[in-house]
Amino acid sequence: MEALRQKFFYLPLLMGCTLLSACNAQSNSSSEVKQATESTTAMIDQSYRVEKVATFDEPWAMTELVDGRLLITERRGKLKLYDPSSSQSIDILGVPPVAYGGQGGLGDIALHPDYKNNHQIYLSYAEKGNGGYGAVVVRGELNLQETNPQIRNIQRIWEQVPKVSGQGHYAHRMLFGKDGKLWISSGERQKFDPAQDMKSNLGKVIRLNDDGTVVADNPFTQQGEIAKQVWSLGHRNPLGIAFDHKDQLWVVEMGPKGGDELNLIHKGENYGYPIVSNGDHYSGKEIPDHVTRPEFKAPEISWTPVISPSNLVFYQKQLFPQWTNKALIGGLSSEAIIVVDTESKPVREIQRLNMKQRIRDIYPAHDGSIWVLEDGKNAGLLRLLLK
Repeated sequence: MEALRQKFFYLPLLMGCTLLSACNAQSNSSSEVKQATESTTAMIDQSYRVEKVATFDEPWAMTELVDGRLLITERRGKLKLYDPSSSQSIDILGVPPVAYGGQGGLGDIALHPDYKNNHQIYLSYAEKGNGGYGAVVVRGELNLQETNPQIRNIQRIWEQVPKVSGQGHYAHRMLFGKDGKLWISSGERQKFDPAQDMKSNLGKVIRLNDDGTVVADNPFTQQGEIAKQVWSLGHRNPLGIAFDHKDQLWVVEMGPKGGDELNLIHKGENYGYPIVSNGDHYSGKEIPDHVTRPEFKAPEISWTPVISPSNLVFYQKQLFPQWTNKALIGGLSSEAIIVVDTESKPVREIQRLNMKQRIRDIYPAHDGSIWVLEDGKNAGLLRLLLK
């Protein structure tokens, strides 16, 4: 539960398992101690400075247009067009109604790969329906030429199945690959078992065509209509999804009580939740570690104490040279940006930026600077610049 994670604060990794109850019974295994030891060595110290640019109400995600303006979602259901050059922010009309509450509301935003010509944008959000709540993805045409910019011709292209009670663990991050396919991270909605159920698309990484139809070479096309959408399974709350410079897909997800994960995603793999995890249930019930079940894909790195990841990007610009081709992870309870070297053996954290606020989203700008959204009401839009 995201709210419960606010009580966890960053301590050195070597001390964490003896000081915090978030560690599970197996967390002192030799492999995890080795990982913790190595992750405290060879740290980098990339310099940066933080500039506060604007304030938004419960922002969740952003993307940058080619002219430098930003599209920013707010959880209550507003889509903002923000111009950094004038500091002006206006509402975009036509956003569908959202189910605001808990972790729900308006979520992610993505531009179609051919946005320059078709002006299509994609939105994810929570809705209420038969059975409870679930995430939805829609696309529409963004018209910015009018006095009152708006989204037209909205089409519904995907939804979480089934809808369930509660308003947590939607995930619903979106990403386009170089091949034009749409990737969606789908949380298990705090219901555990759906992550392993191929009749549900909860707890899965989804791969679709840009119109929401099924991709012919997905791995489970012979297992039913819902399974056709699925690329990988056994995920909990995957709140970040990104390709690295080698075009490898990575997902960062919240573990339960301990065991936040960064996973390298492979076609058809099962990542084990809730059967295995490097954390435990909030009730105190232990979950076997990944090492006990080698048939499940283990994370490349996990965190106990938790970082509470909110999103994931790979920095592929040059302004911050020590971060080039490194993963940047937004941290909620950790109030940090975590820099990870995914090419080291093993994968390791190499820098942690103390932001002193919960971080909801990160987006590398065209000029190499980095846009950062804080979490919550009166949340800052920040810009990381070279010091």
